[in-house]
Amino acid sequence: MTDRVVPPAARRRRRPTKQGVVLSTELIVATALRLIEEHGADALSVRRLGRALGADPSSLYRYFRHTDDLMLAIADELIGRTLRTWRPTGDWRADLRDLGLRMHAGALAHPRAAVLSSYRVTGRVHEIQAVEGILGVLREAGFPDEEAVRIYHAFVDQTLAFSALDSANRGLPQAAREAEAAVWRATYARLPADTHPHIAAAARHLVATMRHSSYPAALDLLLSAATARLAEISARAGG
Repeated sequence: MTDRVVPPAARRRRRPTKQGVVLSTELIVATALRLIEEHGADALSVRRLGRALGADPSSLYRYFRHTDDLMLAIADELIGRTLRTWRPTGDWRADLRDLGLRMHAGALAHPRAAVLSSYRVTGRVHEIQAVEGILGVLREAGFPDEEAVRIYHAFVDQTLAFSALDSANRGLPQAAREAEAAVWRATYARLPADTHPHIAAAARHLVATMRHSSYPAALDLLLSAATARLAEISARAGG
């Protein structure tokens, strides 16, 4: 796509495509998301997307100015899919843990798209909703505004970083993932204690845990630190 711009009022196509489908922003995003998971970043071409939709490629400019505009819409859609299933309960720590795990799981369900979009800032409706929701959870828990933003920043960046990391790993061929997991058994578990005493002492735990994502553990550490910080703030306010 190029930087050609079509005014919003002129974007909606009312006639069906060759396949009898009426184009919409939602349909284009869903199709692009599917193509990315099948073909990677190269799927985001006007020609390939138009072919998948059964539409003239030029008609896509009625909805998106260029490929990056579409990528931001995809990123925002992934956020939206997570938010649709998340309901805060009033327990701030449990709510953030639940949201973080849902965000991580959502990324792993669309690993190629997650790798491409995890570092983007969309400024769109679902991202705005997420920022508002997370800050609301933190402020209502008693965190001052500056601390709420600090913890929000750490929480989101940690979640997105692990999402990209684990999505990239999931994108490897199964054989490659199994081979890397086997290194912990074949190499690390066999290092002698006289040369590598710390690895040897922890070897069985390395073998058991290193093939899995450490995101849940890292999330719990972050939330524990935030809980301790809130206790400090409350103690100062009470004193």
